[in-house]
Amino acid sequence: MPENVGKGVSRRKRNKGQRKRTGRRSAFATAFIVLAVTASVTAGLLLFGAARYLGDLPTLDAIKAREIGANSTVYADNGNSLGVLANDENRQPVKSGEISPWVKKGTVAIEDRRFYQHGGIDPQGIVRAMASNIAAGHIVQGGSTLTQQLISQIYIVKQHTFDRKIREALLAIQLEDRFSKDEILTAYLNTVFYGNNAYGVEAAAQTYFAKTAKELTLPEAALLSGLPQLPSQYDPYHNPKAAIARRAQVLQAMQETGVITAAQRRKAAATPLHLKRGHVYGAVKESFFVRYVANELSKEPDFGEAAVRAGGLQIHTTLDPVLQAKARAAMKKVLPTPGDPDAAIVSIRPKTGEIVAMASTRYFRTDQFDLTSQSRRQPGSTFKTITLATAIEQGIDPSATTYMSAPFSWRPDANSPTWDVATAGGEYAGAVSLENATLASDNTVYAQLAIDVGPANIVDMAHRLGVRTSPLEPVPSLTLGADGVSPLEMATVYATIANGGVYHPPTAIKSVRDAEGKQLLGTRNRGVRVIQDGVAAEVTRILGENMHSGTGTGALMSDDRPEAGKTGTTDNHTDAWFCGFTPTLATCVWIGYPDETKSLYNIEGVGAVSGPTLPADIWHNYMDSALEGTPPANFAAPKTPVAWSNFSSQFENRIVSTVSAPDLTLSMPPPQKTVTVPAAPASTATTAVPPTTTAPEATQPSTTAAAVP
Repeated sequence: MPENVGKGVSRRKRNKGQRKRTGRRSAFATAFIVLAVTASVTAGLLLFGAARYLGDLPTLDAIKAREIGANSTVYADNGNSLGVLANDENRQPVKSGEISPWVKKGTVAIEDRRFYQHGGIDPQGIVRAMASNIAAGHIVQGGSTLTQQLISQIYIVKQHTFDRKIREALLAIQLEDRFSKDEILTAYLNTVFYGNNAYGVEAAAQTYFAKTAKELTLPEAALLSGLPQLPSQYDPYHNPKAAIARRAQVLQAMQETGVITAAQRRKAAATPLHLKRGHVYGAVKESFFVRYVANELSKEPDFGEAAVRAGGLQIHTTLDPVLQAKARAAMKKVLPTPGDPDAAIVSIRPKTGEIVAMASTRYFRTDQFDLTSQSRRQPGSTFKTITLATAIEQGIDPSATTYMSAPFSWRPDANSPTWDVATAGGEYAGAVSLENATLASDNTVYAQLAIDVGPANIVDMAHRLGVRTSPLEPVPSLTLGADGVSPLEMATVYATIANGGVYHPPTAIKSVRDAEGKQLLGTRNRGVRVIQDGVAAEVTRILGENMHSGTGTGALMSDDRPEAGKTGTTDNHTDAWFCGFTPTLATCVWIGYPDETKSLYNIEGVGAVSGPTLPADIWHNYMDSALEGTPPANFAAPKTPVAWSNFSSQFENRIVSTVSAPDLTLSMPPPQKTVTVPAAPASTATTAVPPTTTAPEATQPSTTAAAVP
């Protein structure tokens, strides 16, 4: 890549004719209008923007170019560096002749078909890209030219979208005046981000195929040409199906532009990926967390993946290295033996949503799957907390509402399979209050409660409290943890309750500054009340009792400060959880085998691992250490106490002859009634039964779900 392209040094090529310049200005005007329409900019804004920029036209000479490939550094909460998102080894600029022609042809075909015809901006390309994206239902082509994309990476780190697009267009025209098409294309290929810490086509070739850019074959070049649009989504290491589909799009575009034949396309599309991981990686501390930070920042407006990873940014995070170390120490103390199951911890400040610890027992170098944020594990009875909040919001008084604790069968109609639910050890309490059933983590009571309050309303509550990415099915078995969620999501749910019902999006980023120290992103107070503080206070009160006289006693902290928590274990002991909180810290612990369906039996002297055992031990050890030396804090008294309603369960007349045997015949109630959630989106209780594929605590028809607390 010519240095003068990257550094913005003036090198005027021969003067263009006045007619050509006039044509380019006309093209820019057309592009400006198209961009304005696509961005839904009103006529008033167009006039305002035009007046503004007529007096402040950007020029390449006046704007200092950003150094290409400048490392972005990630810092912990204490200011210590966690590492860089890219380093010098991640980028190896090469000359035009050192790049496979297939890469150039594939990149032009998929990103900018009229690259060799336009003068820096391309109204026709914008319209074509819009049409292609609408037809495909997702982004398959970009609207910006390669020249504009190069401008955005060399000169512009962060600007408002409206400003950025106008400046990109103006500067792109000037860049086309100064450099040849091949120089611009080569500079682009040496600059663009290809995912997996690979910047530029040479680093990408070594990262994915362990070869030079010049040696890339047609199918390999097509794969790389498709990555810059969405490097994470098309990552061939983590999503090979999406990568192959994207490669097919590039090959189709190459055929349509006439650079390959139909036979070449078919042969290349049928070629396996043949990935061979290279060694162009930069070592960082807390690699899982750093990658999570990079992905989250790239989702922020005006921050793309390339700017995040190679924009010379100073990214200050919320991670507390001391608490991170204590989280790892707590897991290591309880699970010290090689071959033990994996564990994960996520710890959040309830009042801000700041993630202060986010650790697992896995090593990034051997497995880059993040158990804390990417895994979807069935949460068992920790999900009952969400059902409890749903019931309390509907005015159901846990201390005054009684259910029958006994083997439970549910079949809403003759065409539905039977859902059979039992308690963990086959022990039942008979008539029991909802509050005491929570302390015992009684599955049969919560199965009835879920049908009473409405599974759809439980899904809504889960979403409000913090389950925002994992899909949830509105079926009764949801209350027993049938659907997978991440430890990060569950920690967010419990943090929202700890914060009196005010939800803060979990955040790992405190601030972002550019290479000169200018702040680009600061602290954001985005708390939103999602449930009344009275509802949160009542849930907290019951979960607080659970720490002293329920299933959570093993997690009780040594100083007996105000705390609350809930255990969770799935059927066959494949997942074990403990989630809890104090007013200042919410933490979730998960234990399991992520790569196989394997029961947690005979682990560190525990015959059958459940939530009250090893997860509670880890939570206790971590929270004791994390809050050591900090004064206890009390949960805030609610300003809006819950107004209890006159509630009658549809199961209140359920007849059982005894509660000691698990094979009793139950008289089933009439079809359930509609339940409306006060102060929440209207929703009716569903009569759906669990899908036959649901495993934990909601098993297949004609079987008994014997889940553990």
